[in-house]
Amino acid sequence: MRTPLIAGNWKMNLGRPEQALDFVRAILGPLNKIKAVDRVLCPPFTALAAVAELLGPTEIGLGAQNMHWDPAGAQTGEISPAMLRELCQYVILGHSERRAAGGHFEKDVAIHRKVRAALEAGLTPILCVGENLKQNEAGETHEFVSGQARAALDGLSPDEVVGCVIAYEPIWAIGTGKAATPADANRVMGLTVRGTLADLVGEDVAGAVRILYGGSVTADNIASFMAMPEIDGALVGGASLKPDFVELVRRAVAAG
Repeated sequence: MRTPLIAGNWKMNLGRPEQALDFVRAILGPLNKIKAVDRVLCPPFTALAAVAELLGPTEIGLGAQNMHWDPAGAQTGEISPAMLRELCQYVILGHSERRAAGGHFEKDVAIHRKVRAALEAGLTPILCVGENLKQNEAGETHEFVSGQARAALDGLSPDEVVGCVIAYEPIWAIGTGKAATPADANRVMGLTVRGTLADLVGEDVAGAVRILYGGSVTADNIASFMAMPEIDGALVGGASLKPDFVELVRRAVAAG
C-alpha cells in the first residue's frame, strides 16, 4: 500500500515569515490530526526556517520549492541541498513553471542533477512531469512525459527511484479553464508514468512509488481524483493557500 501524500506548493506567496506563521497556525491543529496521509507544506525560501520551527513537534513535513545541485559555490541566488536538509524533508524539482520558457528554462539534464543531489542529501524529490496543450492535442503526451521521467531518473538505482515522489501536472489544465478528468489523469499516471518507472527499475519498484496529480486540485474535486487507483495524492497550488486546505486533505483521505 502506498501512503497518500498531499503537498501544498505556496509558490511566491506568504513569503514574509509572519504571514507564513499566521497561516500555519490557523491550520496546524486540525491538519496535524488528520492521519493516514502524509502532509507537506512548501513555502517560499524566506519562510522555511520559521515554518520549520513551527512544524517541528508535528507530523507535518516541510518542503522547498527548488534547489541547485551543487553543495556550495558561486551560484548567486541559489539554494543548496546542504542548506535545505537541516530544515526540510522534501524538495519540488522540475516544476512546469521553472521548465517553461517564461520561467527559468530548466532542462532535463539540470533536473536530473538536482534529483541526484537531493537524494544524496537525504531529501525526497517531488519530481514534476507534464505536457502542454499543444503536446496534448497532438497526441504526444506519452512520449513527452515518459521522456521527462526517463531523463530525470536515468541511472538511478531501484532504491533511489523508490525514494522519489512523482507529480504529474498537465500544464494545459492549470489556469486555462480546461480540465483533465480523473480518468484521463489516471491513465497517464498509470500507463505513462508508472509504466516508464517499470521499464527503468521493474514493476515491483514502480508499484511502490507515489504519483501525485497536480492540475488545479481543489477541495471540490480532490475526491474524484483520489478515487482513481493510480493517484496517490496531489501537489496543490492555489488551494493550499486557503484555510479549506484542511478540508481538501480530509476529503482526500476519505476518498482514498
